[in-house]
Amino acid sequence: MIVAGDEASLYLQATRQVVWAPVGQTPVVKVDPGRANLHFYGALDLQTGKEIVMRATVMKAVSSVLFLLKLVLAYPNRKILLLWDRAPWHFGPAIRNFLVAHPTLEIFYFPPASPDLNPQEHVWKDARAHVTHNHIINKLDTLADSFEAHLTQNTFPCSLLDLHNYPPLCARFI
Repeated sequence: MIVAGDEASLYLQATRQVVWAPVGQTPVVKVDPGRANLHFYGALDLQTGKEIVMRATVMKAVSSVLFLLKLVLAYPNRKILLLWDRAPWHFGPAIRNFLVAHPTLEIFYFPPASPDLNPQEHVWKDARAHVTHNHIINKLDTLADSFEAHLTQNTFPCSLLDLHNYPPLCARFI
C-alpha cells in the first residue's frame, strides 16, 4: 500500500477563483474578517485514489501520530509506505516511537521544498476548487464538513506510480 500524505489548513475566509457571471453582474464573495481555522491531515491511496482524512486543531507531532494510527487502522495487516514532506511535526520522538510500535508502516520523505512531487497536493487543490473557493458558508464547521465530504466521497486518480514503473519499484510493499 503506497499513500501520499500532507496537511492543509482550512479558513472560513473564502478564496477566489474565476467564475462565470452575467455581463454587468460582478459576483460578490463575502470575506470573513476572522482567522478561525481547522487543519486536515490527508493521505491519498495511490492505487485506488481514495482518501484517508482526519481533522486536527493543531499540526504537531501528537496530531501526526493520531493520523498515522488512523492510517494503520485503515489498512490492517498491510505494509504501508507513506510518502510525506519534511514538516517539523513529521519528526521527533513521538513519530519514531510510533514507527517502532507499528513496523508495517514506513515513511519515505520527499526532498525539501518539493510540493510538486506530492500527489496529495493535487487533492487539496481539487477540494479547494470545489468547496472553499467562492463559497458563501458562514460557519467553519459547516465548511469543514463540506470539505471532508468532498475528500471522502470522491476518488482522485494519480499517475505517479505509472510514471515510475510501480511494480518493480515497490515490490517489497505489495
